[in-house]
Amino acid sequence: MFTPEDAQLPDANEAIEFLEQNPDIEFVDLLLLDMNGIVRGKRVEKDKLQKAYEQGIALPISIYGMNIKGTPVEETGLGLEIGESDAICYPVAGSLSRQPWQKRPIAQLMLEMYEDKETPLFADPRMILRRIVRQFKARGLTPVSAYELEFYLIDSKAPGNAPLPPVSPITGKRPENTQVYSLDELDEYAELLTQIIEAAREQGLPADTIVAESAPGQFEINLKHTDDALAACDHSILLKRVIKQVAHDHDLDTTFMAKPYADQAGNGMHLHISLLDDDGNNVFEPEAEGEMTDMLRYALGGMLTLMPQYLAIMCPNINSYRRFAPDFYVPNAATWGIENRTTALRIPGDVPAATRIEHRVAGTDANPYLMMAALLASIMYGIDNKIEPSEPVVGNAYDLDNEPLPTNLRDALRELSSSDAMRQFLGTDFVDVFVTCKEKELEEFEQHVTALEYDWYLHAF
Repeated sequence: MFTPEDAQLPDANEAIEFLEQNPDIEFVDLLLLDMNGIVRGKRVEKDKLQKAYEQGIALPISIYGMNIKGTPVEETGLGLEIGESDAICYPVAGSLSRQPWQKRPIAQLMLEMYEDKETPLFADPRMILRRIVRQFKARGLTPVSAYELEFYLIDSKAPGNAPLPPVSPITGKRPENTQVYSLDELDEYAELLTQIIEAAREQGLPADTIVAESAPGQFEINLKHTDDALAACDHSILLKRVIKQVAHDHDLDTTFMAKPYADQAGNGMHLHISLLDDDGNNVFEPEAEGEMTDMLRYALGGMLTLMPQYLAIMCPNINSYRRFAPDFYVPNAATWGIENRTTALRIPGDVPAATRIEHRVAGTDANPYLMMAALLASIMYGIDNKIEPSEPVVGNAYDLDNEPLPTNLRDALRELSSSDAMRQFLGTDFVDVFVTCKEKELEEFEQHVTALEYDWYLHAF
């Protein structure tokens, strides 16, 4: 349950000072992330900004009962059943910034939704994460985390709906393959990638390294670690927005779709997590080489045990499960290993003080707040119940006969719906709304007759 401690209303002086320092600003985009991880909201004139801080901004509750197309799913009870009513959204302190890609001076501001000033809305993913972080604080623990995001550049002028890699600005040719960590690939898009990093840093986003991934036009950008789990998710959402907008300035499109190409690697979103105690010590750091702390073992145990139950959060769409094809380095079982990229959970081989868990299952189509909330919940579950992990995998985890994770959205939703642990930590009302939205989406998808079905069946019988 939410408590008044979960309500953190901002100070209106932030808006006043920002407008004094940026007198040219004309409009402000108010951003609210829905359950699907899609940014929604409204644009207001700058003279409405202070009011937004003091009195809030009304937006429909049905935003959290929408499917991927932006259509309210009435079965959630968040639409017509409650009269398409509004709730009040308040700004996220510290999120007010300029949008450097805009032709006109426009700022942006992130929002959270409340039932009233002391009660966060149960379905707001950011609020769910805020509550779980508070529970860690009560245990004297602070999560430290960072996301890694993969994405594709695609040709914005390609005919039809299927994506195509962009034509190289240097060679004038459309690439057919690439080399992972290729510097030549980075050089071809150097101006675009440099502008992405510059625009990110102008907004205070800790964008770090960029690498070329293993498919034409695919890249990965890493964010630096932070001891604010909410900020880590904010960074990932705003970085996506930067990538998309800067690419548009170069007449390119982007996609964070989990599996845009059947014959190429999908887009993954890895999350690195460690925990600090009240003295700032990493509780995962071993006292001696080759050892593991109890906290690290229990955290691994919780994440492994609950992985099938939270998989629908990590892989929330029908397309998400196409990433789990053979030979594309996506873990398909609840496994872990030390410096092993074939496992679902990897302990990087850095210096002991930086010991952490890398979660390698989710796609970039996941909602980062829900992903973080589910993983922190599973860590807490493991610590509270002292769950020991399985044996670490040495070698290729794909060669082992492990119990597979759910291979489709329907099975993953069943696991989530029946999970007492996820209902306890995420909220049973939230789980019901999430599952209902995705089940209706799946139902609509399965009623659609595809072109492949016509190819296979129309004249076969």
